[in-house]
Amino acid sequence: MDAFYLLAVLACPVGMGLMMWFMMKGNRQQGAAPPPQNKTTGYAGFGQDSRQRELDALREEVAGLRAKVDGRPEAPAQERTP
Repeated sequence: MDAFYLLAVLACPVGMGLMMWFMMKGNRQQGAAPPPQNKTTGYAGFGQDSRQRELDALREEVAGLRAKVDGRPEAPAQERTP
């Protein structure tokens, strides 16, 4: 019965160690270097242009919301957020 408890206690760390070992072993490609990353391509293959367009759209949306809030009468201080 004590052997069962010892096995149960050691199962998690041993399993985690084996999982890490297999993952590290799988990441090692035989002498292959990681693909180069140039300035026009961001992380995960997303180009700068799509990120810039999204950023511009978000800035326009924020500016529109600020204009909408500025057009309303002044709200009490406790209801306003900084």
